Amino acid sequence: MRAAVFREMGRPLVVETLDAPTPGPRDLILKVRACGICGSDLHMTESSSMMPLPSGSVMGHEFAGEVVGFGTGLAGLWKEGDRVAGFPYLCCGDASPCVNTGLGGSCSKGLTIGLGQSHGAYAEFVRISANGAYRLPDVVSFEEGAMVEPLAVGLHAVDMGRVTRGDTVLVIGAGPVGLAVALWARFSGARHIIVSERAPARIAMAATFGATDVIDPDQPLASQVEKIAGKGPDVIFECVGNPGMLNEAMLAAPRRARIVVAGVCQGMDAIMPLVGIMKELNVQFVLGYTPADFDFVIEMIAKDRIDPLPMITDRIALDALPAAFEALRKPSTQCKVMVGF
Repeated sequence: MRAAVFREMGRPLVVETLDAPTPGPRDLILKVRACGICGSDLHMTESSSMMPLPSGSVMGHEFAGEVVGFGTGLAGLWKEGDRVAGFPYLCCGDASPCVNTGLGGSCSKGLTIGLGQSHGAYAEFVRISANGAYRLPDVVSFEEGAMVEPLAVGLHAVDMGRVTRGDTVLVIGAGPVGLAVALWARFSGARHIIVSERAPARIAMAATFGATDVIDPDQPLASQVEKIAGKGPDVIFECVGNPGMLNEAMLAAPRRARIVVAGVCQGMDAIMPLVGIMKELNVQFVLGYTPADFDFVIEMIAKDRIDPLPMITDRIALDALPAAFEALRKPSTQCKVMVGF
C-alpha cells in the first residue's frame, strides 16, 4: 500500500510503498476513504515535541473508511463494504466491550493508531479494532465520518467544562479544536460564545460554528469579554497549546471560573500559581474523548443537528499530503485539510 511516512525531524513526510496491514482475530482492515490532518501530528514532528515520533511512523488518526478485511473472530459480525469511523485506539481484544474509556484509556496492552504506536490512516489501508469501529449511517459521508474524531475532542472538552444554558464562554483560538468547542458550547445553550482569534479566515469560520462574538487576542481579553457579556467568562477554553496560553487564560479568568485546557502544549510552560490561588480557579486538563462521544457525534451529524463540513477548507490526494502538511506549520486560509483516497 502507499502511505505518507515520517522519517526524521526536519524532513517532510515521504510517500512510500509499505506492506498492507493484516487483521488480528478481532481486527478490521479499512480502505481509508478520508483522513484529516491534525495539529497534534504537526507538533509530534517538531524538535520541541515531548512526544517525538519513531522513524517510519504513519500518522493519521481522524479517519473513516470501508471494511475490506476482518479477523477470524468477527465472522458474521462485519462484511466487506461496511462503512465506519475509526476510534484511533487498537485494543488487545481480551475484553469486550473494552475497558478502555477514552483515547489512551487504561488498557496497558492497547496501542494508539496514528500517534506513533500503530500505523495510522495517512495510508490506503489501516488496521483498527472491531470495538473501535463506529458504523456510519448511509446519510453520513466518509468526510463527515473523518470529522467525528475532531468533533468528539470538542464535545469532550465542553462536557468536562460543564457548560450550561446561559453561560458566557471564552474560546482562545479558532482552529479545528476551538471551532468544535464553539459548536458544542452553542449546542449546550451558552449565551455568549466569544472567540479570541486574529486570522481573518478563522474569524469568519468562527461565526459559522457558533461564535456570537470575536475579540482581538492582542488586547486584554477580560475587558473585551466584560464589554460584550457584562461580566467575565464562566468557562475559558484554551485551544491553542502554545506556551504562555494557560497563564493568559488564568489572568483573563474571573474568580472561580473554570478553565479547560484543550490545546496540546508539548513544551515546558510556566504559570503564576498565585493567580489561580487568589481567584480559586478550576483548571481542567482534557484528553481526547470517550466512545460515547463518538456515538453522539455520529448521531447528531446523521440527524442534521450539526454540520462539520464547512470546517474543511482543503481537499487533497495522498501525493499532495507532504506539502500540505508542511504548509500547515504556518497556516493562512487552511483550517481542516482532508486527505481523500
